[in-house]
Amino acid sequence: MCSDDPNTIIIKTDAVNGISDLVLENGVGSVVVEAGVTFPQVAEWLHDRGGSLGYTLVNWNITIAGAIAMGAHRSSLREDSQVSAAALAFDIINGNGDLVHLEKDQSDDTWLAATTSLGLLGIIARVKLSILYDFKVYANQTTLDEADVLNGDIYAQISPYVTANYWWWPGQKKFHLRTYGVVPITKAGNAFQSTFSVTETEGNLALGLLNSGQNLSFPNFATEGIFYGLWSAPNFHVKTNDLPILGWPVYGFAYDVLIGGLYPNQKPEWEYGLHGKTLELAVPITQANALLKRVRELFDQAAADGKAVTSTYRSGINIKFGKPFDSFLGQTTERVGNRTADWSKGAMMFDFPSFIPTLGDHHRYNEAWYGTLAKTLIDEFPVRPHWTKNTRDIFQQALKNLDQDSLQRFAKVRERFDPNKTFKSIVGEIIGVV
Repeated sequence: MCSDDPNTIIIKTDAVNGISDLVLENGVGSVVVEAGVTFPQVAEWLHDRGGSLGYTLVNWNITIAGAIAMGAHRSSLREDSQVSAAALAFDIINGNGDLVHLEKDQSDDTWLAATTSLGLLGIIARVKLSILYDFKVYANQTTLDEADVLNGDIYAQISPYVTANYWWWPGQKKFHLRTYGVVPITKAGNAFQSTFSVTETEGNLALGLLNSGQNLSFPNFATEGIFYGLWSAPNFHVKTNDLPILGWPVYGFAYDVLIGGLYPNQKPEWEYGLHGKTLELAVPITQANALLKRVRELFDQAAADGKAVTSTYRSGINIKFGKPFDSFLGQTTERVGNRTADWSKGAMMFDFPSFIPTLGDHHRYNEAWYGTLAKTLIDEFPVRPHWTKNTRDIFQQALKNLDQDSLQRFAKVRERFDPNKTFKSIVGEIIGVV
């Protein structure tokens, strides 16, 4: 992501992890975090002091500064869920070595660049974040027939909840709808979510099953069926004793339920060789049904051609959502270029991870189909790429869908912050902002 230059220096920030300046009054407040602070670090720190990050969250193993730089987000049409939306101020070390302080101003080009900077303005040394009093939530999951989503009112199904998403199982023609909502702080429950934890036995079994589908279609559908059954049950343990929770809904403190982390004595799936490629594209919510129907057509065409494809990820295809948030390079900005579209109701993110076999040529079954899928969606819809979940080819293809005025204004801010181009980014090079 940084540079192809072998002399590139990677900056390590994990030891710069101070948390300070907590303010909590009347249900809201702020806190200052340094460059290397991760989400679980600040979540636990705040929890001990009666605070919470709210809904501007992403995965447990990412720094807050890094998430802001790359435009990371959770899933909500009702609440702000892009991490940048919580930022109130930045201290950035620019390319000249100066410490530049920025205060939130959505009318200022510098702020609009800094809130999704790709790291090209410099190192985010400190962030002042808006926070809430700690609270509890429920998580619930229901199963929908595919037609109920493809032909349904997606906005109405998602927007009532503080956060919600689908998981699509194309081989089963089913969706899981996961929803979250606030409950009284006195509600019993200490649920803790994990999306990535696996035991060694589970990891090895999954690797064998997925590798068996490298050259055959049927094993992939069989594996998807197993994953679908497993994901129908809660991916939650009781935080206090690590026992699995067997039924929906579940209850617990906000961060533990919305994000969570790793279960004790388990490892993330990638430590057992379970790696993948991901395609994530955002589309206006007004075109969500059309995009999903087009993907279904492509699945059906692959089957008609005798090379049927389905999901090969443990939680299916993740369908997420984003409330509009204005930044030059954000996925949910309402700024549009030549490809006009209505982003005012928010965006749907089509997030399709697929397993990369560890054997042979490492190609996925019907590898060419994945390229057809990406090209079709980019050509037929005004989609925008996620900056960390796509290949270089996807960024190059999707460039035509980006607002050129926003790219030019971002490039001017970057030039002021880093005139000697000290900070590198492959993505920045592809989209022409360096």
